[in-house]
Amino acid sequence: MKRIYKYYPEDFGELSVKVIHMDLVFDVFDDHTKVTSDLKLQTLDKPINELELNCKKLEILSVSCKEYDIDHEYRIKDDILLIKFKENVPENTEIVISTETVCRPTDNILEGLYYDETPAGAPPQQITQCQQWGFQRIVPCIDDMTAKCTYTTTIIADERYTNLITNGDIITERHSVGNGRDMIVYDNSVTPMATYLFFLGVGTYDTFKKEFEYPDGHTFDLELLVPPGSDAVIAGKSLDILYDSIMWIYLFTGPEQYEQIEKRNEIMDLVKQRDILKNEGENASEKLENIREELKKAVESIKPGYKYTGTAYREIGMQNSNFGGMENVGNTTISTNRIMPFPQMTDTAFEYLMRVKVHEFYHNLNGSEVTGWSPFEIWLNEAVTVHIERMYHEYHFGNEYSRLGEVLTLLAPGSGTFALDRGAASMPIIPDGFNDPDDLISSVTYVKAPEFVNMLQTMMGKETFVKALDSYHSKFKHSNATSWEWLDEMEKASGMDIKDMANIWLKQTQFPMLHVDSSYNEDERKCTLSFKQEVPEGKSFWELPICVALVNEKGNDIAEVMERMTAEKQEIIIDNVDKPAFLSLNRNYSFFGKIVHDATIDELILQAKTDSDLINRYLAFYRIIDSEKMKLIKDSNALPSEKFTGLFHELIMDLDLMERAGAQFLTIFESVEEDQFSHSYQLLYEVKQKLLKAIASRHEESLMSLYETCNARIADGSDYLEEQVHAIKCRQLKNKCLSLLSTLDTPVIHEIIKKQFETAQNATDKLTAFSLYLDSSASDKIEFMQDYQKEAEKNPVSWEAYLRVIGGSSGDDVTDLVRQVEKSETFRIEQANDQRALFASFAFNRKKSLQTEKGRELLSEIIPKLATVNEYNTVTILNVLANIDRMEEEYHVPLVEMMHGFLNKLDPENSPSVYNRIRKILLNTPDAVAKYEELNGKIDLN
Repeated sequence: MKRIYKYYPEDFGELSVKVIHMDLVFDVFDDHTKVTSDLKLQTLDKPINELELNCKKLEILSVSCKEYDIDHEYRIKDDILLIKFKENVPENTEIVISTETVCRPTDNILEGLYYDETPAGAPPQQITQCQQWGFQRIVPCIDDMTAKCTYTTTIIADERYTNLITNGDIITERHSVGNGRDMIVYDNSVTPMATYLFFLGVGTYDTFKKEFEYPDGHTFDLELLVPPGSDAVIAGKSLDILYDSIMWIYLFTGPEQYEQIEKRNEIMDLVKQRDILKNEGENASEKLENIREELKKAVESIKPGYKYTGTAYREIGMQNSNFGGMENVGNTTISTNRIMPFPQMTDTAFEYLMRVKVHEFYHNLNGSEVTGWSPFEIWLNEAVTVHIERMYHEYHFGNEYSRLGEVLTLLAPGSGTFALDRGAASMPIIPDGFNDPDDLISSVTYVKAPEFVNMLQTMMGKETFVKALDSYHSKFKHSNATSWEWLDEMEKASGMDIKDMANIWLKQTQFPMLHVDSSYNEDERKCTLSFKQEVPEGKSFWELPICVALVNEKGNDIAEVMERMTAEKQEIIIDNVDKPAFLSLNRNYSFFGKIVHDATIDELILQAKTDSDLINRYLAFYRIIDSEKMKLIKDSNALPSEKFTGLFHELIMDLDLMERAGAQFLTIFESVEEDQFSHSYQLLYEVKQKLLKAIASRHEESLMSLYETCNARIADGSDYLEEQVHAIKCRQLKNKCLSLLSTLDTPVIHEIIKKQFETAQNATDKLTAFSLYLDSSASDKIEFMQDYQKEAEKNPVSWEAYLRVIGGSSGDDVTDLVRQVEKSETFRIEQANDQRALFASFAFNRKKSLQTEKGRELLSEIIPKLATVNEYNTVTILNVLANIDRMEEEYHVPLVEMMHGFLNKLDPENSPSVYNRIRKILLNTPDAVAKYEELNGKIDLN
């Protein structure tokens, strides 16, 4: 059988040379760039007679070596420039390989040098994306994560460009070299850099700046590069959020971050006071000097976290990218639609903005200063960084809100991490192989892997964990580390054996289902908890932290324990305790998996109302919902119980809960835990609507009153971010009320929805109303949609949000709407945002895309078409087909037939990731494939 993957771990070995430095000259023109490179290398402890440089889609003009005579051969099919030395190069010898090459940017291959959105009247906007092997599309190189070196980069380009940028500090200021062209030179020598972190951009931007000042007085410049005509006030807010996140990293991370918390908060307050005084000019000079002196003394009393080493840190808006953000030493590219808090931005997007800024900046330490050893360590670069990102989000939104949002990401059907991890396309955190490094950019990397890091922290203790992390960053500064070297530091700091546990979590797909039985001995006042893992066939059991509490009828903990589960079965005995009213299991979602435990509805209702652990409150609520849904599935005439609707109403009216957790606490998914029905998408949608309608019918008056109260509330706070946090939580509650009321689908409700749309002061209110109206029975909803489309087309942020609503519509006419919007002149298939917003949202609308003939027909057109434009987004969309075997049998044959058709239409050489992902899904979908083959003959998957 053909290899499922193109690359395996054995393909990554030790380099035969050490890369020292690259001198690069980029002579940039509209349709091509001439690149001159002097690559300085040193042989290691063995002589060499040849050298392979990675070289993809380049035109070779010249290749030479100053010290030795050479021949060269360009193996185009292998993307290799082979250099043959006419005599051996001795060990420990420095040489310089000089090349002159030409690279040509494209519109849709978002790797290497490519065209981004060009402002009107400007020369072509060109930026690079080198994650993971884009650098070889720019210049012949050793494109390996261990090839860390320093760079001197010269850019020559059209003088009309406002910005010529790359990594490092400017050593030769921009100046004219004649013929309408300018030159600038950068030096990147402080932090040796892996090739995937290289960035180059020539473009037309508005540049906004803000001085960043550490408490000790050290300064550097923050720069924001965004489209011409950008609002200065909004740009200023964007820089303020970036500033806040960088200062937070300095003050609230590091090896002693849990010590002297009050002092750290005091310093943060002083910093804010100082920055206000800086804006007041000469009138505040004396106060400013006093506060600076106070800050210098204060910061000497703590051990801070990472401190930036450059003279400037830039965020650059990229309109077209497979990724929301990409770290590059000294420069970060962020999706233009997410780089500033635009008025057209939804609350979800705003939270992403906060996350991506702190995430990409922290990569300066974790990823840039310390880099993973190979693409199989991408999880490590990302998981630790996400762990820090989560802490920053929690700092502003509160632990309960943040953690609940993460848990909902795990539980979500279809696109949720548990669902994907069980699917036929699932890959472990460290996979056996990959077809393209982009395959490693998934929810496994960004959600499951951080959960693994969180489990280690839970077992080690957070104080020990951050000391171990600091030790790792110190030991491997300016070098590379493997996953096992990171784990070494965790073991040394904690004194725990971790690697066996890690080997299972990192190399095995799926997750534990932990069955829990409990008993209580009245005479001995002893509670016994028995844990047993449900281990999938062919898998090993997982080691994990068990965090449980026994809770009384008032919601007070009467005992709490944390133990490490090291066997398939394990028992915990808690002595000298009263009988608990209920068990609080997997507190704060301490391990990545699910709990199976018998509890009565009354126990679950009590827990949903009283458990001090908010995650367990939600999980109890989740189980009650699941029970209600199963009742409605098994009896189509049944009605939702008064107990359920009453509980929902009590929770939504609990304003303290809604402020702490947000209305996300009331999330009802279109899913059930029982496998038999878990992929009956249309049925689950109808059951959910039935639940929501029952709540709305029985509590219409109070829901309307709560909606109006929220609508009148004005968010307040001491600063911009605090105001946003309050406003986001308030809008969540308001729009939850409106969503419930919308199920009544009456003319009165239609008018309320329409009024919110027309009077909305923010994008979230507007988009919620638009989505609800589109799914209603209102007679004018198509005209309504067409009118809004004209408005949305004027702004790329609104356009992306509009496309997402269209693709996710629950109406029977969704396929017609998608086709109609796709024909719009504003929709551009080469734009990654457009692809994700319209095509991916439709694909994950599985009740329509998979369970209707029109939906399958549309999906059959989308996949082959998109595969030739953007493999990464196509592979993501294919995840919707990862659970065919769990769907009803009537869908098996048509869905396999659709996938077989994809294979016949795709070229495995030009679309290897898509082609092999389809093969993998089919190979892991034996039941449906067998049914198809009974009717149509064997599918060749070799």
